[in-house]
Amino acid sequence: MSGPVDDGDDPAAESDESVPDKAVLDELFATIESRKRELPNGSYTTSLFTHEKGENAVLEKIGEETTETILAAKDGDLDELTDESADLVYHLLVLLSMKDLDLAELRTELRDRF
Repeated sequence: MSGPVDDGDDPAAESDESVPDKAVLDELFATIESRKRELPNGSYTTSLFTHEKGENAVLEKIGEETTETILAAKDGDLDELTDESADLVYHLLVLLSMKDLDLAELRTELRDRF
């Protein structure tokens, strides 16, 4: 996968094959929360939390990744759709963390819809 989720500078992007697939979002969110607390230098996630534009930086990234996801879907490029969807989900999780929401609240909302 390309993009900020695996930009090489961010330990949040390190793949841990021992994490079960259904726990990947939990692990990613936990790493995002850790970056929010610790703000390690050189981390892309840290740069989103400390950007001079504030939350607008991540909102712009969500807009960009949404557009790229839509275009990949329109073009029928499934590899690109997967990559861009991952970038979109990552940036959405950063936004949830910025707003002090967590995956439990997101899960509850989704569960309530079906």
